[in-house]
Parts: sequence; structure tokens; C-alpha cells
Amino acid sequence: MKRHLLNNYWIGILLLLAACDKDSFLDKKSSTAIVSPTRLTDFQQLLDNTIFNYTAALPQLAADEYEVSYASWQASASVTQRNSYIWAKDIYGGEKNVRDWNVAFTQIFYTNAVLEGLASSESAGTPTGQFIKGQALFKRAYACYDLVRNFCKAYDEATAATDAGIPIRLNAGVNEIAQRASLKRSMDQVLTDLRSAVPLLPAARPSTDLFRPSKPAVYALIARVYLDMRHYTEAEAYADSCLALYSRLIDYNSVSTSSATPFSTTNDELIYNTCGFANATQAYTFIQASTSSAAKVPAALTGLYAASDLRLKVFYARAADGSYTRKRGYYGSGNYPFTGLATDEVYLVKAECLARRGETAASLLALNTLLQKRFVNTAAYVPVTAATPQEALDKVLLERRKELSWRCLRWPDLKRLNKEGAGIVLSRELNGETYTLEPNSPRYVLPIPDDEIALSGITQNER
Repeated sequence: MKRHLLNNYWIGILLLLAACDKDSFLDKKSSTAIVSPTRLTDFQQLLDNTIFNYTAALPQLAADEYEVSYASWQASASVTQRNSYIWAKDIYGGEKNVRDWNVAFTQIFYTNAVLEGLASSESAGTPTGQFIKGQALFKRAYACYDLVRNFCKAYDEATAATDAGIPIRLNAGVNEIAQRASLKRSMDQVLTDLRSAVPLLPAARPSTDLFRPSKPAVYALIARVYLDMRHYTEAEAYADSCLALYSRLIDYNSVSTSSATPFSTTNDELIYNTCGFANATQAYTFIQASTSSAAKVPAALTGLYAASDLRLKVFYARAADGSYTRKRGYYGSGNYPFTGLATDEVYLVKAECLARRGETAASLLALNTLLQKRFVNTAAYVPVTAATPQEALDKVLLERRKELSWRCLRWPDLKRLNKEGAGIVLSRELNGETYTLEPNSPRYVLPIPDDEIALSGITQNER
């Protein structure tokens, strides 16, 4: 782990050199001395670095929300991209610098540097200092959770204390070797950071800088975390806390169905903005939005939308051959999947949890509050109905798949729902060969990069 952490340290320093201005905390008098940040403006600058704009993209590569032809698959320059598509045992094939792992640890290093600096700062107790601390805790939790949901098993209360989690880093030191904590310990740390951030962050969702968190963002993320843990009572409670502060939805009748960029980076449903980056080294071109993309949206997904459902035309572009490709999503100007937090997801969390505890009418009320904003308004909206909690749950999960497509949520959903007994089998065909991923397969847990295993000696995931 030591060498890996040193690499992250120097990556961080280089990024800071590129991002900071002439008044930054970096000492320009020396080419070798590194001065720790001490001012609140320094800490905020660290947390505003664009490195925090990104999350992992590998779960999108592995999900069943796209398909490629054999020719396109074969032409891809990225071994990782090709192997992720067929759920190979070794997805990296010798490729190095897997940013899906490395970037999250760089983010954690930055947040730890801020928290350590604040601990010795005379300004830590000021409103600005407290706001910065809250941001650091939230962003550390976001990075840790992204690692957990991709590189760990689906959460199971019965085995979480012994299942492998992630190396937990709570300081900015570069010499300490950290082995993998348990999955329970890892998730507990995520939740501890998030709960600690709540009183430090503003109640109002920011109107412009959505890369900075607020209380609604913390509550939305906790709701997501608890949903993944299958702690549905807690997930519902935090979804309610989020919606009590911010609940705005967009009427899709006001969204362009012809634009390749239908949403802005500050649209009304956004609570916190991030994207699943395409790896610059491994070129994850399959998940970039483009009308000429090799990746097509499967008919199994596009066929779920009714003719009057605006999401089909808002989310996807139809090609001359009748196939569909993905448009740019909530991330706005970026080509990568939106992986932040938004109110539509929170409504769906609430609806699912209500259905699971037998509150059919309340579940459908939450679901229809969302859906009435998604259908053409030239005719009266026909509410979704259900006679039983199970029927309501089935309809909520169907809408979750349609609403949250291409958000890097399908992969953790598959892990969670298969743990619930859904029995969802994934299948792809290439050149006459069929590749299948069975429910609860160990290949749902992404492998830790080989170079990390070699350098740190941490335990590799079973594949």
C-alpha cells in the first residue's frame, strides 16, 4: 500500500500545481519543498478540485443498459472495456492505472489533508471552517462508498462483519499500509462521515455550484446507501428528510426531445453533481454519449417506455436504422453518465421503501408524483395503480429501471435485487457466442487492480 499511496500523493500534488493560482499555499520558492495547506481558502481550493467531479465508470460498462456489435467490440483499443462487457474473470488484462480505483483514493487523500489541516487551524470553528469540514466529510464518504459498491459484495447483514470491505484511510499519511476492513466497518465509516457532515452543511440546495454538498445531498446519499444495504426503514426516513428540504421535479414537457443535451448542469432536479468518467488511459468509449456511438441502447430497455412517455425521446436519440443511442444526461455538457444525486432517485427510494412495508397507497402517491412529470400533457395523466404491495413494488422497480438508466445505478441494483431473490440473469452475444452472468455471481464484485494487489498485498476479490 505504501507505494500506491505515495503515487496518489504525488498525483495530488501535481493536480494542485495545475489548479492553484499564484497566491496558493504551494511554496514557489522551492522546487522540492511541499508546504501543507493552512488557510481556509487553501482547504476550499482542494475540495473544489475537479478530481472530485468523477466516480467510477466500470459499473456502467458491466451493466445491461447497452450492447455493441462484435465488430465494435473487437475494434475497441481498451482491454478493460472489452473484458468488462463479457464479465471476464480478469477484466484488466494487464492494463495499469485503473482510475476507477485510483481516483477515489486520491479524493480520500485530499479530504484527509483538509480535515487534518482544519484540526490545527484557528479558523476551524468559524462558519466557513465548519462548512469546509462538512464538505470534506461528505466527499470522503462519497469516494469510500463508490469503492465499496463496486469492489465489494452486495451488503448482507448476516455476513457483513466478515466480508471484505475497503482499505479505510482516515489520515493523509503516505507511509501507512492499510489492509481491507470488513464490509460492515467500511459502510459504518461512510455513514459516520455522512452523519457528521449533516450539522455542518447548509439546508438550502445551492442554485449554481452543485459540486458543493448541502444537507439535501447528505440525506439523499444516506438514503442511497441504506437502500443498497437493504435497510429500507432507514432509507425511507432519509429520503423523507431530503424531500422535506428539496423536492423539485422537472416537467419533461418543458424539456427538448430533439436536443442532444436536454439538461443543464444546474437543472432543477440536481442535488449534487458528479459523473462516471471515461478512463483517459483505457478509453471507455462505449459509455460516452454520442449519436454515432458504437453502444446501442437495447430494445429490452427502450421497449419498456410507453408511446406517451417523454423519457424515451429525452434520454435517447433514434438513429436512421431504428436503434437508439444515449444522449447526454443530467451532467449536461459532459459525455459521461451522470452519477450524482437528484430528486427523481429520492422519490423512487421513498416509493420502493413504502411498498416494501406494505404501504401501497403511499408508495403509489410518491411514484405518481414523479411520473406525472414524465408523460405528454396533451392528455390527462393516468396514474399507476396496484392492488397489492408486491404489485406496487414491481411497478416501482420497473420505473426505477426506466428513470435511472445510465446513472451507474443499475449494477448495484442488480446486486441488491438478486440478493433479494430476483434471479436476474444477464446475457450478451458476440460472434455467435453467448456470455452469461448468473445471479449473485462473484463476478458482480469488480476485481481490485493487479498493480494494487502487487504493491500492497491486500486481498483480491474472488472472481
